[in-house]
Amino acid sequence: MTRHEEHGEDGRRAGRRSRVLKAAGLTLAAALVLGIGTAGWAYWHLNDNIKSVDIDQALGDDRPAKAVTTPSASASASASPLPTEAVNILVLGSDSRSGKENQELGGGDSGGARSDTAMVVHIDAGRTNATVVSIPRDTLVTRPSCPLSSGGTSAVAYGTMFNSAYSLGGPVCAVKTVESITNVRMDHYIEVDFSGFAKLVNALGGVTVTTDEDIDDDDSHLHLEAGTHHLGGKQALALARTRHGIGDGSDLGRIKLQQKLVKALLEQIASTSLLTSPTKLYAVADAITGSLTTDTGLNSLSELMELGQSLKGLTADNVKTITMPVVTAPSDPNRVVAQEPEASELWESLT
Repeated sequence: MTRHEEHGEDGRRAGRRSRVLKAAGLTLAAALVLGIGTAGWAYWHLNDNIKSVDIDQALGDDRPAKAVTTPSASASASASPLPTEAVNILVLGSDSRSGKENQELGGGDSGGARSDTAMVVHIDAGRTNATVVSIPRDTLVTRPSCPLSSGGTSAVAYGTMFNSAYSLGGPVCAVKTVESITNVRMDHYIEVDFSGFAKLVNALGGVTVTTDEDIDDDDSHLHLEAGTHHLGGKQALALARTRHGIGDGSDLGRIKLQQKLVKALLEQIASTSLLTSPTKLYAVADAITGSLTTDTGLNSLSELMELGQSLKGLTADNVKTITMPVVTAPSDPNRVVAQEPEASELWESLT
């Protein structure tokens, strides 16, 4: 067992999100097929659903260098080769309060948003192996100066929570902060919001989850007895957000619940015959695309389709799911900081 695996999630949980990329690719492929089959209207609608941010333009050259790759002989010989180079994707789950649906699901101030879930997805060259690293949102970091949408830049902030970057400067500051603490270039950005996740669960007919303990969390409005439950979109979202009603109430406990939920979601996707039900397929595709904010390199169905097709050789056995090594912050027992040198060694292994 490697040093990084020792500091990752328990091996019994390591595969719970391991099929995320492959399942996402298949779903996106199905969405593209639907678009073609309906004479372009559905394709246009789904394509128009996707929101994007020009992160490359906003950050310029002040960031880690892109990995240098050499095209393979087989790829060079193909008229339309699929990408095979290594790629890093920052995936965020956002609890945005913008819009009536998100406010109803998340409550709180409609003027703000936070990143509830953060994962760095590293896909190796050849795209047959991948590592998914979760970053606890309670991690104290040095947040770099970020360009602001209102103009100007923010000041550097020391010892501030990781998820404050998104609250302050949206996707651009989130990407810059991740690159600052990892020294790894984020080639792409994908964000999923509250209402889209709930719609996806509902479009799939709900998900079945088994909880190991009672959950009683007034903050997320989730109250479940230990056992097996079939959850609709609103309850599934509450499960992904809950933290105060289980374990020690930490973000690390919530990450475990999120892993369990993602596994249930993948199992539901696998058991649903989307290609034989155009109505359900469209509902799922609409939910996925309607919830996405991406960088400008992934802001169309064709680009998402290409990413999905490039991952066809990625299997569950070749995906590792771990959490950035952390320890309790000396300044605050309710926060964590990166554990060194383990965290730096992990990020270096992804370059």
